[in-house]
Parts: sequence; C-alpha cells; structure tokens
Amino acid sequence: MADQPNDDIKAMTFEQALDALEKIVDDLERGDVPLDQSIRIYERGEALKAHCDRLLKAAEDRVEKIRLSRDGKPTGIEPLDGD
Repeated sequence: MADQPNDDIKAMTFEQALDALEKIVDDLERGDVPLDQSIRIYERGEALKAHCDRLLKAAEDRVEKIRLSRDGKPTGIEPLDGD
C-alpha cells in the first residue's frame, strides 16, 4: 500500500488521472457523500488536477512546430510558443 493516500497518482497516465478526477466530480455533485469523505476526495481531486496539469505541461514542452521558408518548405523546427 502507498505511504500517502495520493502516492498512486504519480504513476497514473493522464487518461487514468482524468477518469479518476471525473468520478470525484460526479461523487461530489451527487451530494450524498459524508462531509469527512467529501474533504478527502476533494483533496485527492486537487492532487489529480495538479498531476494532469504537470502531464499536460510536459506534453506541451515536447511539442514542436515546423518552421517554413517563404516558399512554404520546411526549414527546421522550433519550440511551440507558450501562448
């Protein structure tokens, strides 16, 4: 078992984390979760969101765009703009 309640999140793929986050949102929106459990799953949701954000940032950092010459031919690559 993990040392901390959210240690398993680090090993999740983006898709797994997003699915888990969607389930938490559904559970909280239903409103039939006891308060103490709501707090725990909300905190887990925050950790899942942060993990998804990190994975997305890492993916964006790997994306490159192709530079084109004036005649439209590829001349190389450059990092994708952050904006």
